[in-house]
Amino acid sequence: MRDQIYMRQALDQAHNAWTLGEVPVGAVVVYEDKVIATAFNQPIGTHDPTAHAEIMALRAAASILGNYRLPGCELFVTLEPCAMCAGAMMHARLSRVVFGATDPKTGTCGSVVNLFEQEKLNHHTELVGGVLALECGQLLKDFFAERRAAQQKTALTDGV
Repeated sequence: MRDQIYMRQALDQAHNAWTLGEVPVGAVVVYEDKVIATAFNQPIGTHDPTAHAEIMALRAAASILGNYRLPGCELFVTLEPCAMCAGAMMHARLSRVVFGATDPKTGTCGSVVNLFEQEKLNHHTELVGGVLALECGQLLKDFFAERRAAQQKTALTDGV
């Protein structure tokens, strides 16, 4: 139940991304059972390929705690993290990562590869997947369906 509460807050952040035309992914960082940072995808608007929800949330949490290491922190994200984000999470020394929908194209928590299982890496973060997976996945499906419909409408209009 606790994980679902925080994932719903991450979903709220994902809706913020959609409003701005960004892929709807949201994240929250929790420390001592309190949300200390929230973020959503912003690479398009910021012209920054690293502005994924997870990275933005980690930056905010590190700033709030005054430390680039985030031991004892948990990150909740609506989509399975990519390699860039997983690497940042490990460097931040998060205690736990919880994600919603899987990402069969770039997911690094088991869909394509599981970076969190690599024994040779020096930090191991607890990983939980599938929390509110249907809701998180449906949000992405709806976003891309809307985007495709808009592109088709534009193509029809331009073809006239």
